Parts: sequence; C-alpha cells; structure tokens
Amino acid sequence: MDQFAVKVFVRLRPSVLDPAGEATKSASIKLGAEGIKSLRIGKMIEVKIEGDGENEVREKIDLLCDRLFANTVIEDYEYSLEKL
Repeated sequence: MDQFAVKVFVRLRPSVLDPAGEATKSASIKLGAEGIKSLRIGKMIEVKIEGDGENEVREKIDLLCDRLFANTVIEDYEYSLEKL
C-alpha cells in the first residue's frame, strides 16, 4: 500500500456571505492593517492515508470531502496529494 499526505482546503462559495471573515476584516483594520479589500475564512485539513495508488486515495478523499469535511451546498473544496 502507498501512503499519501493530503491537504484539503475548504472555503465558502463566493456567493455565500462570510460573517466571520467580515468581523475579522473589521478587527484587522482597527488594528492598523489598512488596505484589506476582502477577507474570507476557510479551513485546512491534513490527512495521512494509505491506498493502492493515487486513484484509490482520491476516491477516499472525495468521499470524505463530500460527506464529512465540506457542506457542498455552500462550500467548495480542493486538495493536494503528496506520496510519502
């Protein structure tokens, strides 16, 4: 079995409001970080996983993303794979 390190990035879709991002943007400006035009908050998930090749690992990660890591109604995800 091959082992892979996977980084999954989950973000709100552009059409979805991000109240936490707006609050953080406002606080950043109050701290003196001028020039911020947009700030959105997402999450990054790191997974070490085994599988019989990259295709099998991609199938497992897609399943996890679709059913567990992301709310696909309002969030998009992407990931990168690195063979260990």
